[in-house]
Amino acid sequence: MSDLGPRLASAIVMIILALGALWLGGRWFVVFWLVAASAIFWEWLGLIGAQNRLLKAGLGACVFAILAALTANGVVEFAIVILMFTALGAAGIERAGKPVWAAAGMIYAGSLIISVTALRLSLWGGAEAIFWLFAVVWGTDILAYFGGRLIGGPKLWLRVSPKKTWSGFLTGVISGALAGTILLMNAMPAGQQSVLAYILIGLAAGAISQGGDLMESSIKRHFDVKDSSNLIPGHGGFMDRLDGFITACVCAALLGVFRGGGVNPATGLLIW
Repeated sequence: MSDLGPRLASAIVMIILALGALWLGGRWFVVFWLVAASAIFWEWLGLIGAQNRLLKAGLGACVFAILAALTANGVVEFAIVILMFTALGAAGIERAGKPVWAAAGMIYAGSLIISVTALRLSLWGGAEAIFWLFAVVWGTDILAYFGGRLIGGPKLWLRVSPKKTWSGFLTGVISGALAGTILLMNAMPAGQQSVLAYILIGLAAGAISQGGDLMESSIKRHFDVKDSSNLIPGHGGFMDRLDGFITACVCAALLGVFRGGGVNPATGLLIW
Protein backbone atom coordinates (compact mmCIF):
# COMPACT_ATOMS: atom_id res chain seq x y z
CA MET A 1 0.00 0.00 0.00
CA SER A 2 2.89 2.36 0.68
CA ASP A 3 3.84 2.00 -2.99
CA LEU A 4 0.31 2.59 -4.29
CA GLY A 5 0.69 6.33 -4.85
CA PRO A 6 3.80 6.15 -7.07
CA ARG A 7 2.34 3.15 -8.92
CA LEU A 8 -0.92 4.95 -9.72
CA ALA A 9 0.86 8.15 -10.73
CA SER A 10 3.31 6.30 -12.97
CA ALA A 11 0.51 4.24 -14.53
CA ILE A 12 -1.54 7.34 -15.33
CA VAL A 13 1.46 9.10 -16.89
CA MET A 14 2.36 6.04 -19.00
CA ILE A 15 -1.22 5.62 -20.23
CA ILE A 16 -1.46 9.31 -21.16
CA LEU A 17 1.86 9.17 -23.02
CA ALA A 18 0.98 5.95 -24.84
CA LEU A 19 -2.45 7.19 -25.91
CA GLY A 20 -1.06 10.60 -26.80
CA ALA A 21 1.60 9.07 -29.03
CA LEU A 22 -1.02 6.84 -30.62
CA TRP A 23 -3.27 9.82 -31.34
CA LEU A 24 -0.46 11.99 -32.74
CA GLY A 25 0.87 9.14 -34.87
CA GLY A 26 3.72 9.60 -37.34
CA ARG A 27 7.13 10.52 -36.00
CA TRP A 28 5.82 11.16 -32.47
CA PHE A 29 4.52 7.62 -32.23
CA VAL A 30 7.77 6.18 -33.56
CA VAL A 31 9.89 8.31 -31.21
CA PHE A 32 7.83 7.19 -28.21
CA TRP A 33 8.35 3.52 -28.99
CA LEU A 34 11.97 4.08 -30.01
CA VAL A 35 12.59 5.40 -26.49
CA ALA A 36 10.79 2.38 -25.04
CA ALA A 37 12.78 -0.12 -27.14
CA SER A 38 16.07 1.61 -26.25
CA ALA A 39 15.17 1.56 -22.54
CA ILE A 40 14.33 -2.14 -22.75
CA PHE A 41 17.70 -2.90 -24.36
CA TRP A 42 19.44 -0.82 -21.68
CA GLU A 43 17.69 -2.86 -18.99
CA TRP A 44 18.50 -6.13 -20.75
CA LEU A 45 22.19 -5.25 -20.88
CA GLY A 46 22.05 -4.53 -17.17
CA LEU A 47 20.42 -7.89 -16.46
CA ILE A 48 23.14 -9.84 -18.24
CA GLY A 49 25.94 -7.74 -16.75
CA ALA A 50 27.21 -6.47 -20.10
CA GLN A 51 30.44 -4.49 -20.18
CA ASN A 52 30.50 -1.03 -21.79
CA ARG A 53 26.76 -0.91 -21.26
CA LEU A 54 26.28 2.75 -22.21
CA LEU A 55 28.13 2.37 -25.51
CA LYS A 56 26.26 -0.79 -26.45
CA ALA A 57 22.91 0.74 -25.49
CA GLY A 58 23.70 3.76 -27.67
CA LEU A 59 24.57 1.56 -30.62
CA GLY A 60 21.39 -0.40 -30.02
CA ALA A 61 19.33 2.80 -30.09
CA CYS A 62 20.87 3.70 -33.45
CA VAL A 63 19.98 0.26 -34.80
CA PHE A 64 16.40 0.60 -33.56
CA ALA A 65 16.09 3.98 -35.30
CA ILE A 66 17.20 2.36 -38.57
CA LEU A 67 14.75 -0.49 -38.09
CA ALA A 68 11.92 2.00 -37.47
CA ALA A 69 12.83 3.99 -40.60
CA LEU A 70 12.93 0.86 -42.76
CA THR A 71 9.62 -0.37 -41.37
CA ALA A 72 7.99 3.02 -41.84
CA ASN A 73 8.96 2.87 -45.50
CA GLY A 74 7.31 -0.51 -45.98
CA VAL A 75 10.38 -2.75 -46.12
CA VAL A 76 9.62 -4.86 -43.06
CA GLU A 77 11.42 -7.88 -44.47
CA PHE A 78 14.66 -5.91 -44.86
CA ALA A 79 14.28 -4.54 -41.32
CA ILE A 80 14.01 -8.11 -40.01
CA VAL A 81 17.16 -9.12 -41.90
CA ILE A 82 19.05 -6.15 -40.44
CA LEU A 83 17.81 -7.08 -36.98
CA MET A 84 19.11 -10.64 -37.33
CA PHE A 85 22.54 -9.44 -38.46
CA THR A 86 22.81 -6.89 -35.67
CA ALA A 87 21.81 -9.60 -33.18
CA LEU A 88 24.73 -11.66 -34.41
CA GLY A 89 26.92 -8.58 -34.05
CA ALA A 90 25.71 -8.08 -30.49
CA ALA A 91 26.60 -11.69 -29.71
CA GLY A 92 30.06 -11.21 -31.20
CA ILE A 93 30.74 -8.07 -29.16
CA GLU A 94 29.56 -9.80 -26.00
CA ARG A 95 31.42 -13.06 -26.66
CA ALA A 96 33.43 -12.73 -23.45
CA GLY A 97 30.22 -12.54 -21.42
CA LYS A 98 26.80 -13.87 -22.43
CA PRO A 99 26.63 -13.76 -26.24
CA VAL A 100 23.35 -15.63 -26.65
CA TRP A 101 21.64 -13.38 -24.11
CA ALA A 102 23.03 -10.27 -25.83
CA ALA A 103 21.62 -11.42 -29.19
CA ALA A 104 18.28 -12.26 -27.57
CA GLY A 105 18.08 -8.77 -26.06
CA MET A 106 18.64 -7.15 -29.45
CA ILE A 107 15.91 -9.30 -31.00
CA TYR A 108 13.55 -8.68 -28.08
CA ALA A 109 13.77 -4.88 -28.23
CA GLY A 110 14.14 -4.71 -32.01
CA SER A 111 11.08 -6.84 -32.66
CA LEU A 112 9.04 -4.38 -30.60
CA ILE A 113 9.99 -1.34 -32.68
CA ILE A 114 9.45 -3.20 -35.96
CA SER A 115 6.07 -4.67 -35.06
CA VAL A 116 4.55 -1.60 -33.40
CA THR A 117 5.74 0.68 -36.23
CA ALA A 118 4.48 -1.69 -38.92
CA LEU A 119 1.02 -1.83 -37.36
CA ARG A 120 0.60 1.88 -36.59
CA LEU A 121 1.92 3.11 -39.95
CA SER A 122 -0.16 0.71 -42.00
CA LEU A 123 -1.99 2.20 -44.98
CA TRP A 124 -5.28 1.74 -43.13
CA GLY A 125 -6.39 0.86 -39.60
CA GLY A 126 -3.09 1.46 -37.81
CA ALA A 127 -4.50 3.42 -34.89
CA GLU A 128 -7.32 0.91 -34.44
CA ALA A 129 -4.86 -1.99 -34.40
CA ILE A 130 -2.74 -0.46 -31.64
CA PHE A 131 -5.78 0.65 -29.66
CA TRP A 132 -7.10 -2.93 -29.91
CA LEU A 133 -3.78 -4.23 -28.56
CA PHE A 134 -3.97 -1.79 -25.67
CA ALA A 135 -7.51 -2.92 -24.87
CA VAL A 136 -6.61 -6.61 -24.98
CA VAL A 137 -3.30 -6.42 -23.10
CA TRP A 138 -4.40 -3.90 -20.48
CA GLY A 139 -7.72 -5.66 -20.01
CA THR A 140 -5.96 -8.99 -19.61
CA ASP A 141 -3.44 -7.64 -17.11
CA ILE A 142 -5.95 -5.80 -14.94
CA LEU A 143 -8.61 -8.51 -14.81
CA ALA A 144 -6.01 -11.26 -14.37
CA TYR A 145 -4.80 -9.46 -11.25
CA PHE A 146 -8.26 -9.02 -9.75
CA GLY A 147 -9.50 -12.41 -10.90
CA GLY A 148 -6.55 -14.15 -9.31
CA ARG A 149 -6.95 -12.20 -6.08
CA LEU A 150 -10.69 -12.75 -5.76
CA ILE A 151 -10.97 -16.33 -6.99
CA GLY A 152 -7.57 -17.83 -6.19
CA GLY A 153 -7.02 -21.53 -6.78
CA PRO A 154 -4.25 -23.52 -8.49
CA LYS A 155 -1.08 -21.68 -9.46
CA LEU A 156 -0.33 -21.11 -13.12
CA TRP A 157 3.44 -21.70 -12.92
CA LEU A 158 4.55 -21.71 -9.31
CA ARG A 159 8.29 -21.93 -9.94
CA VAL A 160 8.36 -18.87 -12.23
CA SER A 161 5.56 -16.66 -10.89
CA PRO A 162 4.24 -17.75 -7.48
CA LYS A 163 1.33 -15.27 -7.43
CA LYS A 164 -0.24 -16.07 -10.81
CA THR A 165 -3.22 -18.45 -10.84
CA TRP A 166 -5.19 -20.25 -13.50
CA SER A 167 -8.29 -18.37 -12.42
CA GLY A 168 -6.54 -15.06 -12.96
CA PHE A 169 -5.16 -16.20 -16.32
CA LEU A 170 -8.56 -17.29 -17.63
CA THR A 171 -10.38 -14.26 -16.23
CA GLY A 172 -7.84 -11.91 -17.75
CA VAL A 173 -7.66 -13.53 -21.18
CA ILE A 174 -11.44 -13.71 -21.57
CA SER A 175 -11.91 -10.13 -20.34
CA GLY A 176 -9.18 -8.81 -22.63
CA ALA A 177 -10.70 -10.59 -25.63
CA LEU A 178 -14.12 -9.15 -24.86
CA ALA A 179 -12.72 -5.63 -24.44
CA GLY A 180 -10.94 -5.87 -27.78
CA THR A 181 -14.01 -7.29 -29.51
CA ILE A 182 -16.28 -4.53 -28.23
CA LEU A 183 -13.77 -1.93 -29.40
CA LEU A 184 -13.47 -3.36 -32.90
CA MET A 185 -17.19 -3.90 -33.34
CA ASN A 186 -17.60 -0.15 -32.82
CA ALA A 187 -14.53 0.91 -34.80
CA MET A 188 -14.58 -1.29 -37.91
CA PRO A 189 -16.79 -0.51 -40.95
CA ALA A 190 -20.09 -2.37 -41.15
CA GLY A 191 -19.81 -5.54 -43.19
CA GLN A 192 -16.10 -5.94 -42.43
CA GLN A 193 -16.52 -7.19 -38.88
CA SER A 194 -16.36 -10.69 -37.48
CA VAL A 195 -17.23 -11.27 -33.83
CA LEU A 196 -15.87 -14.81 -33.94
CA ALA A 197 -12.55 -13.74 -35.46
CA TYR A 198 -12.16 -10.86 -33.01
CA ILE A 199 -12.85 -13.12 -30.03
CA LEU A 200 -10.41 -15.77 -31.25
CA ILE A 201 -7.55 -13.37 -32.00
CA GLY A 202 -8.31 -11.56 -28.74
CA LEU A 203 -8.06 -14.80 -26.76
CA ALA A 204 -4.81 -15.64 -28.55
CA ALA A 205 -3.34 -12.16 -27.97
CA GLY A 206 -4.34 -12.21 -24.30
CA ALA A 207 -2.81 -15.64 -23.75
CA ILE A 208 0.36 -14.61 -25.60
CA SER A 209 0.63 -11.45 -23.50
CA GLN A 210 0.44 -13.54 -20.33
CA GLY A 211 3.08 -15.81 -21.82
CA GLY A 212 5.30 -12.78 -22.37
CA ASP A 213 4.83 -11.83 -18.73
CA LEU A 214 5.84 -15.32 -17.62
CA MET A 215 8.83 -15.30 -19.96
CA GLU A 216 10.12 -12.06 -18.49
CA SER A 217 9.53 -13.41 -14.97
CA SER A 218 11.62 -16.47 -15.80
CA ILE A 219 14.41 -14.27 -17.17
CA LYS A 220 14.47 -12.16 -14.02
CA ARG A 221 14.43 -15.29 -11.89
CA HIS A 222 17.35 -16.66 -13.92
CA PHE A 223 19.38 -13.55 -13.15
CA ASP A 224 18.02 -13.34 -9.60
CA VAL A 225 16.52 -9.85 -9.81
CA LYS A 226 13.10 -8.54 -8.76
CA ASP A 227 12.69 -5.79 -11.37
CA SER A 228 14.39 -5.14 -14.70
CA SER A 229 15.32 -1.64 -13.45
CA ASN A 230 13.93 1.24 -11.38
CA LEU A 231 13.31 3.62 -14.28
CA ILE A 232 9.55 3.78 -13.61
CA PRO A 233 8.64 4.71 -10.00
CA GLY A 234 6.60 1.98 -8.37
CA HIS A 235 6.64 -0.21 -11.48
CA GLY A 236 10.25 -1.30 -11.94
CA GLY A 237 11.40 -1.02 -15.53
CA PHE A 238 10.11 -0.83 -19.07
CA MET A 239 10.50 -4.57 -19.50
CA ASP A 240 8.31 -5.12 -16.45
CA ARG A 241 5.52 -2.97 -17.93
CA LEU A 242 5.79 -3.97 -21.60
CA ASP A 243 6.60 -7.69 -21.47
CA GLY A 244 3.08 -8.80 -22.37
CA PHE A 245 2.56 -6.04 -24.93
CA ILE A 246 5.78 -6.94 -26.76
CA THR A 247 4.88 -10.58 -27.36
CA ALA A 248 1.27 -9.76 -28.26
CA CYS A 249 2.31 -6.97 -30.62
CA VAL A 250 4.92 -9.10 -32.40
CA CYS A 251 2.46 -11.96 -32.94
CA ALA A 252 -0.29 -9.55 -34.08
CA ALA A 253 2.09 -7.94 -36.58
CA LEU A 254 3.17 -11.34 -37.92
CA LEU A 255 -0.47 -12.32 -38.45
CA GLY A 256 -1.16 -8.97 -40.09
CA VAL A 257 1.82 -9.24 -42.44
CA PHE A 258 0.85 -12.79 -43.35
CA ARG A 259 -2.69 -11.71 -44.28
CA GLY A 260 -2.20 -8.11 -45.40
CA GLY A 261 1.42 -7.75 -46.50
CA GLY A 262 4.30 -5.70 -45.18
CA VAL A 263 2.78 -2.29 -45.96
CA ASN A 264 -0.66 -2.99 -44.52
CA PRO A 265 -0.52 -5.45 -41.61
CA ALA A 266 -3.29 -3.65 -39.71
CA THR A 267 -5.77 -4.55 -42.45
CA GLY A 268 -4.66 -8.17 -42.34
CA LEU A 269 -5.14 -8.18 -38.58
CA LEU A 270 -8.52 -6.44 -38.38
CA ILE A 271 -10.50 -7.21 -41.55
CA TRP A 272 -11.98 -10.72 -41.67
